[in-house]
Amino acid sequence: MPTYVYVIVKPDGTDGEPFEVVQRMSDAPLTKHPETGEPVRRVPTAPNLSLQWSGGANASKLSDKNLERLGFTKYQNAGGGKFEKRAGAGPDAISAD
Repeated sequence: MPTYVYVIVKPDGTDGEPFEVVQRMSDAPLTKHPETGEPVRRVPTAPNLSLQWSGGANASKLSDKNLERLGFTKYQNAGGGKFEKRAGAGPDAISAD
C-alpha cells in the first residue's frame, strides 16, 4: 500500500506539520487528522519506485560512448588536481593549478 503525505491546515489556511499515512489507493483522501481531528489536505509527492533494472539503465546512459554521442565531455579525476578527458571534445587534460 502507498504512503501518502498530508499536512495539517492551520486556521489561517497555511500549511502546518506534515505527516504520513499508509492507505489503499482506493481509499478516499483524509479530511481530518486521524488523532487530533484537525483539518488536513493531501500533498502531491513523486512516487518512490525501486525498479529492478534502474542501475543498469543508468550505467548505460552515463557511459562514455553515450555521453560523447550526446555532445557532453567527461573528465575523470587522475589525482593531484589533474583531470583527464574520457569522452567528448575539449582539452585532453585539465588541472586545478
